[in-house]
Amino acid sequence: MAKKQKRIDDPAQRSLFEMLAGVTGGSDPAPITPGRMNVRDRLRDSIIEAIKKSRLSRWEIAGEMSHLLDQEVSKYQLDSWTAESKDGYRFPAEYLPAFCEAVGCTAPLKLLGQALGVFVMPGEEALRAEIQKYDENIKALQAEKRKRLVFLGELEGADDD
Repeated sequence: MAKKQKRIDDPAQRSLFEMLAGVTGGSDPAPITPGRMNVRDRLRDSIIEAIKKSRLSRWEIAGEMSHLLDQEVSKYQLDSWTAESKDGYRFPAEYLPAFCEAVGCTAPLKLLGQALGVFVMPGEEALRAEIQKYDENIKALQAEKRKRLVFLGELEGADDD
């Protein structure tokens, strides 16, 4: 009997635009509900999906993680961390960056950030966002400068009268 496919996306999860509107005061934040940060099953599903999409086998992923962490990670550990039946086994958070690097997927890490309302972006995207923020600050400062120049012009014009 085939297992029922679980969705790793949460229909109750807000979109990026809804989250940004909440940060900027555009709408009410999502209500605080018990268990809303319990991402255990979604994290496991995200890790399973990343493994499936990876070009590497579980053996190769474990080997690459072992290399990146400089400590042994076995295929059997990966199996235990991702098996629904192994309730007592959880993926160690300190291994997540090495896992994401090995499989070439940051979805599990992004999932953890989303639970808290923060964004995980690759280095280039983060730099572009930071540059955009600087550009916005420059435009705001230039607008303030223009206002003051107009005001100064009005003051100087009033002195001539």
